[in-house]
Amino acid sequence: MKTITRHYIDGAFVESHGRETRDLVNPTNRKTIARVTLGDEEDTRRAIAAAKGALATFGRSTKEERLSLLRRLHESVMARIDDLTAMMVEEYGGVVQFAGPIVQSGANAFLAAERALKELPLTKTWGKTTVTLEPVGVAGLITAWNANALFMCLKLASAVAAGCTVVIKPSELSSLQAQVLVEALHEAKLPKGVLNVVTGLGTVVGAELVRNPDVNKISFTGSVAVGQQIMRDCAATMKRVTLELGGKSPTVLLDDAALERAIPAALVLAFMNSGQACAAGTRLLVPKSRLGEVKRAIVDAMSAFKVGDPADPKTAIGPMVSQKQYERVQSYIRKGLEEGAEVLAGGEGHPAGFEGGYFVKPTVFVNATNDMAIAQEEIFGPVLSVIAYDSEDEAIRIANDSQYGLHSAVLGTDLQRARRVASQIRAGRVVINGMTDDPDAPWGGFKFSGVGREYGGYGIEAFLEAKGILE
Repeated sequence: MKTITRHYIDGAFVESHGRETRDLVNPTNRKTIARVTLGDEEDTRRAIAAAKGALATFGRSTKEERLSLLRRLHESVMARIDDLTAMMVEEYGGVVQFAGPIVQSGANAFLAAERALKELPLTKTWGKTTVTLEPVGVAGLITAWNANALFMCLKLASAVAAGCTVVIKPSELSSLQAQVLVEALHEAKLPKGVLNVVTGLGTVVGAELVRNPDVNKISFTGSVAVGQQIMRDCAATMKRVTLELGGKSPTVLLDDAALERAIPAALVLAFMNSGQACAAGTRLLVPKSRLGEVKRAIVDAMSAFKVGDPADPKTAIGPMVSQKQYERVQSYIRKGLEEGAEVLAGGEGHPAGFEGGYFVKPTVFVNATNDMAIAQEEIFGPVLSVIAYDSEDEAIRIANDSQYGLHSAVLGTDLQRARRVASQIRAGRVVINGMTDDPDAPWGGFKFSGVGREYGGYGIEAFLEAKGILE
C-alpha cells in the first residue's frame, strides 16, 4: 500500500504538519491502495506565505520568462503522461479511453497558455494614458477529483502566464494523481514559492485559502453548493473568484439528424467519464415524430458502451468513484421510476459480474419530462433522460429550462440550422455534431454553472488586474 505524507511548499517536498489520514480505495475492486496524510491550516498558511514571498519577484517577471516556464511545464508533464494516466485509472476508475486524452489535455494546457500569452498585450497606450495588466496576486486553486490532472494543469498554466503564484488544493480523492503530477511539475524548476500544493479537506485547507487575506483569488472546480459558499466567504476579503460548477447539459437532436451517427454521439456525450463529468449531456431532447426511431437506435447503440475494467481500452463505463456516489446514482434511478419515467436500458443494481466494485448499469430513461428530478438535478453518473419535443422553439425552451448552463450540444444535418439553434442555448459552450474541443475557446458556465471563464486568453485574463496610469 502506498503512503503519502508530504506536501509541496516553497520548492520542496515537506512532511505534513496535519496528522489526520485518509485511506484511498480503488473503486474497481474496493481494495485500499493508499493512505494519505491530510494537510491542516498550518500547512496551508506556510504554503500561502511561500506564495506571497515569491510574488514580489515573480509578479514582475517578463512575458518571455513566463513563456519559457510554460514550455518547461509542458515538457515535464509529458514525461510522466503514462504514469498519470495509469494513476487516474487506478485511483478513481477513470476509463483509459477517457483518462488518456484528459491527461494529454492537461499537458497541452501549458502550450495553449503559451500561445495565448504571446498574443495577449499586457500594456496598452493611447495619448498620455497607459494601461497595464498585472497579476492579481496569490491564487488559491481548488480542484475536483474527476479530472484532477487537467484541472491542476489548466489553472496553473493560466496563473503562471499571468505572473501569479499559487497554492493548489487538489481533491483528497486524487492524492495519488496529485503526487505524480507534482513530481513532474517539480522537474520544471519553477522559482521557489511559485507553486505550492497542500492536499487536504475542503473544510480545512480550502477554507483557509478562502478566508486568508493574503490570498487574492480563488479558482474552484466542484459542486454548486460549495461554490456558493466560497463566493459568499470570498466577499469578506474581496477576493476575485472563478467558479466552474455543475451541469445538466442538453443535447438537442434535430429532426433532420442522421440517427446512425447522432445517437452514438449523444451516448458518448451522456456517458463520458462514466457520466462523472460536469459537461455530460444527460438530457437528450428528441422530436416526437422520431421518438420510436430514436428508441430503437439507442437500444442498438448501447452494446458499444460496455461496463468493465477501466484499464481495458475497450471499456466505456467504469465504476463510480465511491460507495457514496454509487448509492447516489441508484437513488436517482429509483426516483426516475417513481416519477413515471420508463427504463429503456440499464436500471438498478450492479451489472452482472461486477458486484465487486462501485459499478452501475448505464441507464437510459424514456417518457421523461423536463420537470422530473432526473432531468433537473446533476446525478454525476451514466444516467440519460430522453425528453420529447414538438417544435424547434420548444426544444430550445426545454434546453434552457435548467438552473445550469455549462455545456450543450446540437445534432443535425443542416449546419446553418444547427448553428442557429446553438446560438439560442444559454450555455458557456455548445458543440455541434459530437464532442469537440478547442483549448483556446472559453470554458465556464451561465447561471448556476459558475462565474468566469477558463482556457486560453480568457483563462489568463481571469488572473490579471487592469491598472491605468494617466499623465
